[in-house]
Amino acid sequence: MEYRVLGSTGFSVSVLGFGCMSLDSTAKEEGLRLIEEAIAAGINFFDTADLYEKGENEKLVGQALKPYRKHIFLATKAGNQWRADGSGWDWNPRRDYILSCAEQSLKRLGTDYIDLYQLHGGTIEDDIDDTIDAFETLKQQGKIREYGISSIRPNVIGEYVNRSSIESVMLQYSLLDRRPEETVLPLLEEHHKGVLVRGALAQGLLINKPAKEYLGHNVRDVQHLQQALKELTSSYPPQQMALQYVLQRPAVTSVVAGVRTSGQLKELLAAVKPVEPADLQQLSAVLLPLVYGQHR
Repeated sequence: MEYRVLGSTGFSVSVLGFGCMSLDSTAKEEGLRLIEEAIAAGINFFDTADLYEKGENEKLVGQALKPYRKHIFLATKAGNQWRADGSGWDWNPRRDYILSCAEQSLKRLGTDYIDLYQLHGGTIEDDIDDTIDAFETLKQQGKIREYGISSIRPNVIGEYVNRSSIESVMLQYSLLDRRPEETVLPLLEEHHKGVLVRGALAQGLLINKPAKEYLGHNVRDVQHLQQALKELTSSYPPQQMALQYVLQRPAVTSVVAGVRTSGQLKELLAAVKPVEPADLQQLSAVLLPLVYGQHR
């Protein structure tokens, strides 16, 4: 397993991160077993959120990681508040709410500290300084080691880079969603912020799912890229090409992938092996990259 230092934290995390959202708390034993397999394979970065299963996901993750706590890098998120009737959630990035969420996450995770605490979203209309103050307070109290944001909005990312001491940004990035390449990745690389990639497989379209419209790409565009991946399968599985495409970027620290089964975990572990740069360059020429149309 390859490890990369996240931002300026000094912490080395596995290039394959375990996205815990896919775990089902009702299948507890299977989830515990899967996390143990991941740790045995060298994965030391686990990402969850208080939103997932209304906190039940954090409980499962906390129990699974308890024996290994000192050896893993644990991340969770806050900022989405469930409504009292459970019908959905609302955005709440206010300082007091973030502080209370951290206390609850610590209890559910069964830990004294969170390695990376992330804002689970963000808009330019937020009182950003109020939100930053919450994370800085938690850091001073020793309840979190570092903090970051999970956002795809360039204007929001830019504000946090300029006004806070975030160490990471989690964003969607793939061969079918190259919007971060225009301005966001260069900005984060310049300021030594770690990028945590989600959606690297583009909802399975880069592996085996039938072509469909995806963001600004029509069905024909997606089919064209799928065919290019297929032509390279004699050398590498599509999954390997998809993951390595995003991992080749210097700003990218880790790809966070959802894992539901042991078989998926094995496929992902095999996909973090390097490929020839020329093949990645060939894939990048198949489609024109998209750019962000909003929140610039």
